[in-house]
Amino acid sequence: MIPSGSISTVIENSVATITFSHPASNSFPSALLQQLTNELNTLDQNPDVAIIVLKSEGITTFCAGASFDELLSLTTLEEGTKFFSGFANVINAMRNCSKLIIGRIQGKAVGGGVGLAAACDYTFATQNSMIKLSEIAVGIGPFVIEPAVSRKIGKMAFAEMTLTPTEWKSASWAKENHLFSEVFESLDELDIRLNNFTFELSGYNKTALIEMKKVLWEGTENWNQLLHERAAISGKLALSEETKLALQKFKK
Repeated sequence: MIPSGSISTVIENSVATITFSHPASNSFPSALLQQLTNELNTLDQNPDVAIIVLKSEGITTFCAGASFDELLSLTTLEEGTKFFSGFANVINAMRNCSKLIIGRIQGKAVGGGVGLAAACDYTFATQNSMIKLSEIAVGIGPFVIEPAVSRKIGKMAFAEMTLTPTEWKSASWAKENHLFSEVFESLDELDIRLNNFTFELSGYNKTALIEMKKVLWEGTENWNQLLHERAAISGKLALSEETKLALQKFKK
């Protein structure tokens, strides 16, 4: 049985903090992706929330992306498309959410984890927050998250990451390429800055913040369709024997 993981939310002083957790390096099975999507949609409608912080448990890994166990269990195109649509739904929920989303990227991010960071409106990271897009190495590709990642870092930097799937990019590289907004030497420094930032931001005019969110995401109106088309591509590739073998090897 694939572990389910958890999603929890705490609301304090108009700031909602969503914490996700999974024993496999904070990876996402489809059920957890659906929970995160639902939570984002709920907070979007909560008038008491001005800002959302997205974070994960632990200190070494922000998010390891898709659940390899579930990827290996896929047997039909419908299952594959549905699984990758989970990340599409989360990114679209983040995009459509009227509240600004601040990412606390405390550790490494791989694959879908990079996509989550890219879908945040502002991100805080530490020097340990290295990133990698490993999808090509396991026979698929970062098709679903590409629009979100390319929107932040550009096509050329995206190509650099995608075509070197075994190489980690540093937090400094991520900041230079606009995936991370601010990078800190320690997690303590990050959290102090994050708390001060969200406290100040949540005190501003809520309507102005909502309108700014719309401005930040102009030009992405076709993503509801685009990301699900990309999910079908990934879902088909995930069924190939070549990908199954690569996933088994990669998992070990």
